[in-house]
Amino acid sequence: MKKDGISRQQGPYLDEALLIYSASDIYPMHMPGHKRRTGSLPDPYSIDITETEGMDNLHHADGILMEAQERANDLYGADETFYLVGGSSAGILAALHTVAAMQAHAGKNKILFARNSHKSAYHGLYLSRTEPVYLYPQQLPESRMDAETGSVTGPVSPATVAAALDHEEGIAAVFVTSPTYDGVVSDIASITGIAHAHGIPVIVDEAHGAHFGMHPDLPPGSVSLGADLVIHSLHKTLPSLTQTALLHVNGELVDRTLLRRFLQIYQTTSPSYVLMASMDQCVRIMQSQGEALLSVLLVRLNRLDETVSRLHFIRRIRTGDPTKLLFTDSSGRLSGTELCDILRRNYHLEPEMDNLSYVLCLTSVGDDEEGMVRLMKALEETDRSLTEQVERAERTDGRKKAAAMQAGGQNPRILLPLHIAWDSPAQPVPLEESAGRICGEFVYLYPPGVPLLVPGEEISASVLQGLLYCRDHGCVLQGMRDDSMKMLQVLS
Repeated sequence: MKKDGISRQQGPYLDEALLIYSASDIYPMHMPGHKRRTGSLPDPYSIDITETEGMDNLHHADGILMEAQERANDLYGADETFYLVGGSSAGILAALHTVAAMQAHAGKNKILFARNSHKSAYHGLYLSRTEPVYLYPQQLPESRMDAETGSVTGPVSPATVAAALDHEEGIAAVFVTSPTYDGVVSDIASITGIAHAHGIPVIVDEAHGAHFGMHPDLPPGSVSLGADLVIHSLHKTLPSLTQTALLHVNGELVDRTLLRRFLQIYQTTSPSYVLMASMDQCVRIMQSQGEALLSVLLVRLNRLDETVSRLHFIRRIRTGDPTKLLFTDSSGRLSGTELCDILRRNYHLEPEMDNLSYVLCLTSVGDDEEGMVRLMKALEETDRSLTEQVERAERTDGRKKAAAMQAGGQNPRILLPLHIAWDSPAQPVPLEESAGRICGEFVYLYPPGVPLLVPGEEISASVLQGLLYCRDHGCVLQGMRDDSMKMLQVLS
């Protein structure tokens, strides 16, 4: 096989690679939430059909798929619930385009928009040609984390939302991500109350919180807190196949005819019945066993916390979601990436994400006792190894550098609207020489997919410094046209 004239040795086919991986002892501390254990479907080829007699049509559901969506609606308690077979991204795009189209005639072309939103939400701004008015999240209080680990973006403050709505004109909706990728939860009830007082709908990207509200020890879900549009990724935290998600709508502030239009635009006309069957099975599991399964998980997590509390250097950063496990080395010896490598190499644990500050492990009702015991052993032995090492003369400054890279801590100058900048002529310049220029492409770390630079923003010296540090310390900057991360597209 050749690419760009270079001969490459061909590896296994994808189906073969998946079977090899599945047969290994690698334990998933990452999504999807079924953890390759919970849930059961027959041979996918045997149930992979199209809209045959009696199997309904997702975009005009009036039979078995309508009933399946109603069961999902019963689980979450919204006014209406829609299946998403394009992941939460499809729901986010449809939601943003709906509220933008509703207000276009009134000249309202702005979205009050959490800066720490996923890249799909920025794509929604681009496609709907709306402008963001950024809401900058707070940082987590130092009492909840080590001082040097101040790189976890905190919640969006209701006061910030109130101030923006009092001073900005032309706002069509409020868009907030809660919980975040790290499990940080914003006060959605207060934010929704403030927005509704202004007659404005609230969209909540709750992709990582599909399990919220299903156990008394978990935060309530945004549907129950009055949000108008809520998007859930079932596959992230619940036992459902990858790419399965839900969109819930409440109240009268959202035009449901428009919402259905954009759901048809942003979703395939050939939805997978395998994925939809997985969603219906997931809903059935959570309706009948959800609280009991979550109780078992939370007991295991409490035992894990007891273990971590006795360690010297490995510590857990706590967020609002107890099922998200963020671990950091408070001694400064190990970066999050190095800790992740130890878990992967020595213990065959595959975390969800790592950065220079911490490693993130996701847990769900799909986890079993063996996996949690293996994680506890890994943390204990790694901590023991750290205590036996000789204290280095200088600690790494990776955490402080990483903290500068959090989108919530930046306040970029927007020199051109996103939808104009991304379509404007651009030219490549060396990344090191891009300070002061106008960015022509997205730059983000994936996961979590929160942009560090957005087209149309001025590239500040501080952001550039952080980008260079991340690149030079092994992080992959995605979104750039240049895969080598040496050249950045700027507006010419």
